[in-house]
Amino acid sequence: MPDDDLKPYWNTNVARHPDILRAVPAGCRDALDVGCGDGLLARKLAGRAGRVTGIDTSPEMIGRARGLAAGYADLTFVEGDFLAADLPASGYDFICSVTAIHHMEFEAALTRMCDLLRPGGTLVVVGLARDASVADWTVRVAGAPVVRITKLLRRASGPEAMPVADPRMSYAQVRASAGRLLPGVRYRRHVLRRYSLVWEKPAG
Repeated sequence: MPDDDLKPYWNTNVARHPDILRAVPAGCRDALDVGCGDGLLARKLAGRAGRVTGIDTSPEMIGRARGLAAGYADLTFVEGDFLAADLPASGYDFICSVTAIHHMEFEAALTRMCDLLRPGGTLVVVGLARDASVADWTVRVAGAPVVRITKLLRRASGPEAMPVADPRMSYAQVRASAGRLLPGVRYRRHVLRRYSLVWEKPAG
């Protein structure tokens, strides 16, 4: 595996990478990064899984991901719509997605991730949601100084031309929908304006 940038960029998405990498199951053969962007997380996953695939709809992001992955063995990038792409059913031991699911129909995307996961595999989704309640806004306002100071100290940045979209679902809607589709899913809301879902597919 080639050396990556000595100091990769940091932002509130990258802040979740350590937790995602810790969730990769031992002996992971195949991993999938949905909405992989420029491939930063996929390149990190390459050290923990036998084969890694990243998929994204953006030609610019996939082009950049392929360029940065030169020299990585068993790391593939696919340009296309995740919901329609030709991907192997039950083909992955680990699937992750970072701030991409709000670009898709939530339940359709979550259902497809579940279908692509092998029994006993792990799914991690990090997402954005809409502040819709008094509790939501209280958390946002209380955490604002932490977010601002952290971004300043870490010199938050990211790749140019990254597609952006406003989330349509509230935190409560995300939690309810995920709980219905993925029994036993672990939901957590993070200070840096993200939520995470972690789920292990039953082995039976």
